[in-house]
Amino acid sequence: MRHFSLALAAAGLLLGATLASAADMYGLKEGKADLKSADVLAFGPDGILFVGDTQSAAVFAIQTGDKTGKPADANINVDGLNVKIAEKLGGNSQSLKINDLAVNPATGNVFVAVTNSDKPALVKVDGKGAISAVSVDKVAFAKAELPDAPAPGETQGQGGRKRNLRADVITDIAFVDGQLLVTGTNDTKAPSAVRSLAFPFSKVDKAASLEIFHGAHGRKENNAVPRTFVPFTIGGEPSLLAGFVCTPLVRIPIKDIQPGNQIQGKTVAELGNQNRPFDMIVYQQNGKSYLLLINSARGTMKISTDQLESNAGITEPVPGGGTKGQPFEKIESLTGAQQLDKLNDTHAVVLVQNDSGAMDLKTIALP
Repeated sequence: MRHFSLALAAAGLLLGATLASAADMYGLKEGKADLKSADVLAFGPDGILFVGDTQSAAVFAIQTGDKTGKPADANINVDGLNVKIAEKLGGNSQSLKINDLAVNPATGNVFVAVTNSDKPALVKVDGKGAISAVSVDKVAFAKAELPDAPAPGETQGQGGRKRNLRADVITDIAFVDGQLLVTGTNDTKAPSAVRSLAFPFSKVDKAASLEIFHGAHGRKENNAVPRTFVPFTIGGEPSLLAGFVCTPLVRIPIKDIQPGNQIQGKTVAELGNQNRPFDMIVYQQNGKSYLLLINSARGTMKISTDQLESNAGITEPVPGGGTKGQPFEKIESLTGAQQLDKLNDTHAVVLVQNDSGAMDLKTIALP
């Protein structure tokens, strides 16, 4: 869903590598990537695109061959992206669903995950806005199956409501420092989960379970699943900042993401209830770092990261739909935003639903 700077020695070694040698280094093998769904995306090194497949309860690493470009020169503006993707794939724009997008930080090209006529597909939008289908029929790829995924159709009841845990088995992914971080659910009694997969994929361990204090609900919860997250170093400690429904912002130390571990996340902000976070990026501006978070009901928020290291966390109820913790401002110009990713140091791409229902892909200056 978003990307960030990668400090990988391997990336330098792979500059100019052939597809075959990249496949050898990362354990990829040529064949058909048997995606059953394409739900969330993130880029790794050397043109490798990670695809979260909830139906398979697996993550795919796919060599796209997309390795060189000029992100600083990218200016992508496509009106009616859903219509144009449907035309390219031979589908119906009314039934086509855009699930996620990710910018390749090495090229400035945008990759889009869609469901077209109930089938998964990947599409590339280049730096000038040209659209092309991404075939996975003969590619170098690897697949990591999650060993503790809830069974298909498995539900959990709470407050008289039922919930399909399998549908949330992979809610977001990001690659940092040789590991793929994955949020979602597992098959335990504490189903909120976060896991780290070493890449190249070898052994795939079980997830850690996650508990948070939800200020809007006034209680601890271990079934609230992160909907979106970004890796972010806080006071020298690599961490995740994760957004949840209704809308706590939670800090999770990456060192605590160990198989079977019970993690207590620290709630550093409550951003208002009756709301679902869609997507989030982190960026720098005038020497400071900010989060840009788009939401279903509370618009787009620019959240300050000042003094995060000294934030003691929220441990008491935040009643009446109130807010608390890290300060933020609303960005009124980004009404209708559904997805976003950082394009370069000064700009982002945003998928916006317009008044007609069409999805427009726009390049914006970071606010």
